[in-house]
Amino acid sequence: MLSNRTHTRTNRKSRPREQRRPQNLPSCSGNDTDRLRHVTAKQLYERRLSLQRLSFASTNLDKLLGNGLETQAITEFVGEFGAGKSQICMKLSVNVQLPAKDGGLEGKALFIDTEGTFAAQRVYQMAQAMGLDAEKILDGIIYSRVYNSDHQILTVDHAFKICQEENIKLLVVDSILSHFRGEYIGRESLSERQQRLNSHLHKLLRIAQALNLAVIITNQVQANPQAFFGDPMRPAGGNILAHASTHRVMLKKASQGLRVAKIIDSPYLPESETYFQITTKGVEDAAPKSRRDE
Repeated sequence: MLSNRTHTRTNRKSRPREQRRPQNLPSCSGNDTDRLRHVTAKQLYERRLSLQRLSFASTNLDKLLGNGLETQAITEFVGEFGAGKSQICMKLSVNVQLPAKDGGLEGKALFIDTEGTFAAQRVYQMAQAMGLDAEKILDGIIYSRVYNSDHQILTVDHAFKICQEENIKLLVVDSILSHFRGEYIGRESLSERQQRLNSHLHKLLRIAQALNLAVIITNQVQANPQAFFGDPMRPAGGNILAHASTHRVMLKKASQGLRVAKIIDSPYLPESETYFQITTKGVEDAAPKSRRDE
């Protein structure tokens, strides 16, 4: 028996080195080499110049986001139920179809719905209120209802092809964490959840950058027990989601039926806030009564 064990260990040590290479490392052969190619700073600059911006049809929100929602980025809208996250997503799904002179990107929207919050009749109402052909607008939104995290991941995996074929310029995931939070419960499953979420988010970012389209994700809030001062609520998802999103916007209900949108994280946008309201047209500018009286 002792000799058999020794023989087994010898075989393991003598295994070729490439067989012991971790599976998650690239082989650096074929197409893998292309992924490691470098670009110049000039190419990065030119890529930046190719960014497009989608208007909210709200001066306040456009100004807050640096003249509109930018392509090649993930913009995350965070807030509790009723804060206006889905309303903004549906509004931008209409606006993206408008010509460039009207603030649109002349493309379609892909709407991935995880909670059943998308309402076709609401989109129809918005389009009519804007004087648009409502049925044509509905035809310009490709809708996918996903029922678990596997379904959600698979849908995004196939999104690259759909976005190319259908001229998608806005990809929405409303909401990004709903299924992950419901399926991965407890500390023992947190690591697996975050790993899958991280891969999922990176695929969304690659789609945004490769196809020059805008990506919106919505997120929920959770209690922040360590906050003795300031906001007692924080975005769910931890550091994985915080690092993946290019811009994070917190939405809150305010008095007089208004909403507040605040930049809470961005690589270059200043931390600031503005007011908006939800109307038949979707979202429009607003200000508290005290400011309007000034």
